Amino acid sequence: MNTIVWLREDLRLFDNPALHYAASQGEVTPVYIFPEGLGGASYWWLHHSLTSLQVSLAEQGVRLILRTGEPSAVLAKLCQETRAASVVWNRVYSPEGIAAGTELKQNLTDADIASKSFNAQLLIEPTQILNKQGSPFKVFTPFWRHCLSQLDPTPLLDNPRFVKTSHSIKSESLNSWGLLPTSPDWSTGFDARWTPGEAGAQYKWQKFTENTISRYKDGRDIPIEENTSMLSPHLAFGEIGPKQLWFETHQAIASREIDSENGNKFLAEIGWREYSRYLLVHFPHIINQPFNSKFENFPWQDNPKLLAAWQQGQTGYPIVDAGMRELWATGYMHNRVRMITASFLTKHCLTHWTEGMAWFWDTLVDADIANNTASWQWVAGSGADASPYFRIFNPILQGDKFDKEGAYIRKWVPELAKLDNKYVNKPWEADPMSLQLAGITLGKDYPMPIVDHKEAREVALAAYKASKTV
Repeated sequence: MNTIVWLREDLRLFDNPALHYAASQGEVTPVYIFPEGLGGASYWWLHHSLTSLQVSLAEQGVRLILRTGEPSAVLAKLCQETRAASVVWNRVYSPEGIAAGTELKQNLTDADIASKSFNAQLLIEPTQILNKQGSPFKVFTPFWRHCLSQLDPTPLLDNPRFVKTSHSIKSESLNSWGLLPTSPDWSTGFDARWTPGEAGAQYKWQKFTENTISRYKDGRDIPIEENTSMLSPHLAFGEIGPKQLWFETHQAIASREIDSENGNKFLAEIGWREYSRYLLVHFPHIINQPFNSKFENFPWQDNPKLLAAWQQGQTGYPIVDAGMRELWATGYMHNRVRMITASFLTKHCLTHWTEGMAWFWDTLVDADIANNTASWQWVAGSGADASPYFRIFNPILQGDKFDKEGAYIRKWVPELAKLDNKYVNKPWEADPMSLQLAGITLGKDYPMPIVDHKEAREVALAAYKASKTV
């Protein structure tokens, strides 16, 4: 019997319930359908991730079929070509992913083809977590506490044992999809930092648990140091699953291989990932509308000049510019700096959070609709369990606190490399001699601030106060 496996955000063999189930039934035809609407950096990652998966499957005599088109139609045609008895998949928890799965299941039922879906991306189903009133949680802490009281993930699944594929149906060429940038190739800095694919994910995870997690709680806020797992893009593409991270971290805490303080802090971050998807399932409108309806009348400003300066890392605030340039060069930005840059755009520039979300979607290799949406709304103050709008990150103080020696800034803003530590987060305050010794002419080598922090803060607070009275 042949079973078609529709792959999406689950590009791995280990602990992949849909693949594991299909392999237990007989022949497997895994298919990946071209995804519309990804950002450029995500397409770069996808190309390499699919290449890795093709190799892993081929080693076991299985071909990954690539097709383009509307999923239900593509899969119906594949059922005819392979005479498949069933179609299985792992659920995707975005509004589009849920709708596609629902439509497919109905179409398969109408065609008298069996179907089955699985959870490969979350520790617990979002629909299973409700408060005492039967409503969705809107605050993280009680949500996560409730999850922990119910959490009992099924055991991890080994790599499936496949039956060698006997059919030879057509597959599109990955190169024909044109996922890699060419004119120009802006991804030259990606290769040095990333190894997309399941093997790369497992290597990152092993490296993190052996060398890094012991300093995670305090070190995770230092942008020049690699004190985080760096697994976010691997998780976004499903090259590693959250259940593995959960089980193995718990085991390491129990065996005292890692201390509970650092281990539990990491597990809480997995909880935030769960919460983002939970919010998107229960409140799908938050992709483009504020979770908090009070922000529907907020007077966001449309200033293309400020937005462009932010995108290009030319705001005149070094910690902000360093983050934006790291993002462009590597497809990634340290999480602490993500908060700083997002706060600057929404509160110093009064630019709508959807503008920042769109830029991150296009430039991040770990672009994830749930995390992206929840995080931007959190920083903007309009989201669930959000940072209060009046909490406005001071980019100068943030830089002084988390990049004390200016190493992160000097790496990504080389114009300031020779500037004294005293001024590296506020070059406009440097005396003429210090600027001359550092080889800097403000306004020429490095921009003056595009907004004044104190004035921008006052304008933002006034806008927030005015919107509350509407």
